[in-house]
Amino acid sequence: MESDAPILFFDSGVGGLSVLAKVRRMLPQAPVVYAADSAGFPYGTKTEAELAARVPALLGRLVERYHPRLAVIACNTASTIALAHVRAALDLPVVGTVPAIKPAAEQSKSRVIGVLGTEATVRQPYVDDLTARFAADCAVLRHGSAELVQLAEAKLSGESVDPRAVAEAVAPLAARPDMDVVVLACTHFPLLGDELRAALPHATQVDGAAGIARRVAFLTRDQQWPVQPTEDIAVFTGSPPRPALAEALVTYGLNRIHHL
Repeated sequence: MESDAPILFFDSGVGGLSVLAKVRRMLPQAPVVYAADSAGFPYGTKTEAELAARVPALLGRLVERYHPRLAVIACNTASTIALAHVRAALDLPVVGTVPAIKPAAEQSKSRVIGVLGTEATVRQPYVDDLTARFAADCAVLRHGSAELVQLAEAKLSGESVDPRAVAEAVAPLAARPDMDVVVLACTHFPLLGDELRAALPHATQVDGAAGIARRVAFLTRDQQWPVQPTEDIAVFTGSPPRPALAEALVTYGLNRIHHL
């Protein structure tokens, strides 16, 4: 394994930056390629068949181009639908992102938890399985929102986010004051952490980023890293990012923009 082989992060947009941030804290010396399938955004409104075909194909091209040591699918929707397909197609470790229902159930006192994701994620059998295994004694309230994904993308691009739009997007969960934990089952949603806390003040937020960071650190525990800092890369499948987003990417250490 070459010391400059990067960790590849993959998402439909910029949501996976919430995962990248946690991994960076644990592995600050790790080279990174962050890939956003902006041409296919958003994933939450696509069919399972579309994503099961698209995600492995794109990741295959990215692996051929950047030769990563490990890939992180930093997207709940892509993971719950296409993770098995990607692992079958790629000859390297692949870490997925799944709704953090287990830690949510462990924290909940009221035994009422919310799962806030995309429409595609919250309807997946994977969520049924996690609920049965780890939250069988809980009322699990599922809610899908495409609007929140768009708001998170807009926020990172420098646009202001209307708190009323966030409140409207989560109104069904806000109507349940007995819900004491909400799973942010989309990697975009931690980017709206403050706005979601205002809209759901009675619920502790839980997401899977810290667990992913621990898993990445474990899988790379005996590997070598570059001695000198690297200029990390953001890859977009669609149009180049607007200037405000490009500036935001630099704050995540992504100084170079590529197109796939």
